[in-house]
Amino acid sequence: MDGNTGKEGTIPTNLRLLMVIEEIARAGVPVTPTEVNARIGLPKPTIHRLFNTLEEEGFLQRDLDGRRYSPGPRLRTLAGSVLSSRRIRSARQAILRRLSQEIGETCNIALPDRDAMTYLERVETEWPLRIQLPIGTRVPFYCTASGKMYLSSLTANHLRKYLDATELEPRTPNTITDHDRLLDEIREVRKQGYALDREEFMEDMIALAVPILDVQDRLMATLSFHAPTQRFGIDRALDFLQPLREAARDLSQLVTDSEED
Repeated sequence: MDGNTGKEGTIPTNLRLLMVIEEIARAGVPVTPTEVNARIGLPKPTIHRLFNTLEEEGFLQRDLDGRRYSPGPRLRTLAGSVLSSRRIRSARQAILRRLSQEIGETCNIALPDRDAMTYLERVETEWPLRIQLPIGTRVPFYCTASGKMYLSSLTANHLRKYLDATELEPRTPNTITDHDRLLDEIREVRKQGYALDREEFMEDMIALAVPILDVQDRLMATLSFHAPTQRFGIDRALDFLQPLREAARDLSQLVTDSEED
């Protein structure tokens, strides 16, 4: 679509920013103003002005290459608030409580942020020995089950950019600090559809994560549980992979149903 066809006059001014945000959300990967405008069809100065406004206000942020844009902190907060609506949250907590009771450990929902996963929701285990990672905690991508699950959803190009820009700081003796080895791990996660934390983020803690998908089968969030190694090993954790996946499907359906209402 030619950006100079005069479509600017057919799109109400108060809808243009929303349409840009809608296209960025639909893309699911960092995009350029030109790519977005191919679907909207505004004059080039207008689309660049809209992007500049959204960036200045924190709804968008430039990607590592300086050309592409991805959701900024205000847009991510907005998305998290939608997922946290009272009706959805009540149902979401019920699913988490059921899963936590079945596994006997703390279960979490986490959202990807620019350089970390942020815990959106959790249901604590009743065991007195537990690992404290409260709602709002940010944890690295590279050494957590939820983070590696998210990294596996990236395109090869964006995954490589992340690895090139990230120092793999050792959090424990088990943290993967070699870029090529981590890349192999992410490829395995992508193939098997789940991710493990083998005491990579915290000593004496393991975790298992699966994706929560949106209506376009893209990773929207992750569902995971973590447990101290005194109670759980990796083999036992994998015994609960199917209940974890079923709960993730239920959580995906919650969002799908809310969008159809």
